Amino acid sequence: MRQSAGRDEDFTAFVVARSGRLVHLARMLCGDATLAEDLVQTALEKAYLRWDRIEMGDPFGYVRQAVVNQHLSWLRRRLWRERPSGTSAELDADFHRSVGDPADGIERRLVLNAALDTLTRRERAVIVLRYVEDLTEAQTASVLGVAVGTIKSAHSRALQKLRAVPELSASYVGGKA
Repeated sequence: MRQSAGRDEDFTAFVVARSGRLVHLARMLCGDATLAEDLVQTALEKAYLRWDRIEMGDPFGYVRQAVVNQHLSWLRRRLWRERPSGTSAELDADFHRSVGDPADGIERRLVLNAALDTLTRRERAVIVLRYVEDLTEAQTASVLGVAVGTIKSAHSRALQKLRAVPELSASYVGGKA
């Protein structure tokens, strides 16, 4: 019984430490606050069942992959379900509170979220995994289950679209400041 209690404590500590980042990742992927929380919850449920096996490896990487997989699965089923009413313009005040005054970057975040909404789901996933999660092209390809060349072309198309948004500063889209 003690082993189970230790497992629960370790999992709880992981959830407390990493759930904010996972929800932020999911929000960036799907653009909907409620759906993002559901995606993370489902991924954490699956991780809990396998916690003894993944705890010694890279638990964050495992759960991050599970969040991406849940998102992709949701996208495949979405055509047959209701669509959420939320938008990516909904801000996560708790996440941004640690950065400083939440009002300082609201307009830029709104512009960025609107620009991300113009991308295809693959382009958006590539941008989020490359820049928010700081994954390499190879890691991004592995997470999305596609070839590195597919990542490169989606990345290029996405940056081209983002550069065309005049409200974005050059620093957001890989230009010179």
